[in-house]
Amino acid sequence: MARRRGGRLGTLSINKLIPNALTILALCVGVTAMRFAFEGLWDRAVIAVVVAAVLDGLDGRIARALGATSRFGAELDSLSDFVCFGVAPAVVVYLWSLRGTGGLGWALALLFVVCCALRLARYNVGLSTKDERPAWTHDFFMGVPAPSGGGLALLPLIFGLQIEDPIFASAWINGLMLAGVSALMVSRLPTFAFKHVHVPGRHVLFALLGVGAFAAFLISTPWITLGVTGLVYLAIIPYARVVYRRRQAQAAQAGQESSDTPDL
Repeated sequence: MARRRGGRLGTLSINKLIPNALTILALCVGVTAMRFAFEGLWDRAVIAVVVAAVLDGLDGRIARALGATSRFGAELDSLSDFVCFGVAPAVVVYLWSLRGTGGLGWALALLFVVCCALRLARYNVGLSTKDERPAWTHDFFMGVPAPSGGGLALLPLIFGLQIEDPIFASAWINGLMLAGVSALMVSRLPTFAFKHVHVPGRHVLFALLGVGAFAAFLISTPWITLGVTGLVYLAIIPYARVVYRRRQAQAAQAGQESSDTPDL
C-alpha cells in the first residue's frame, strides 16, 4: 500500500482506492441483507446478496485493470466474501425457514458458515502456489466458490418469492440445500472459473445478445431467472469435472506436468 511518512500514510491515487471501496461497499450490502431478513423483507435480502456478488466480481477485475492489486485488497476481499456469502445467506435461510427447528436448524446454518470459511482459507493458501501449477488448471476452481455457494443456498427462497408454495419454505428442503452446498464448497470437485473464459471474436455479437436477453429476463422475471441460473450452474458441475479430466489427460499426453489440484 502506501509508505508511512512521519507516522502517517502517504497519499494514494483514486485508482488504488476504487477496488477496495467496491469491496467495502459489497460488505455493507451483504450485512444489510441480514437486516432485511430480520425485518422479513425477503426479496430485498436476496437482492442485497446478488448485488454483493456483482460488486465482488467487479472489484478484482477493476484492481487488475488499474494495476491496483495488493495483498491488503486480497485479504479484505476474502473477509467480505465470508460475511456476504457465508454469514449472510446462513442467517437469511435460518430466519426464512429453519428457526422453527430449534438447534438442528442453527447447526446447519453454522455448518454452512464454517464450510464457507474453510473454502476461503483454502483459496487464500492456494494463491501462494498458483504459479507452480499448470496454466490450464487456472480455468477451474476446486469446489464451489463462496459467491456461488451463497447464491445456491438461497435457491428455495428465490423460487418461493415467485411461486407461493409452502414447500419452498420447508425446513427439510432448506436444511438439505444448506448441507449440500456446504459439502460442495469444501469438496474437491472441479468447477468452472468463468473469469478466465475467453469469447472468440466471431461469437462476441452472440455473447452480447445473450447478455441482453439475460438482462431482459432478469428485469421482467427476476426470481425465475435467478432460480434457473442457479439450477443451470448446478447442472454443469458434472460437466466441469469431465472437462477437467479431459484437460488433465491431454496435458499428460503432451508431457506437461499435471496436477490433481485446480485453482482453489
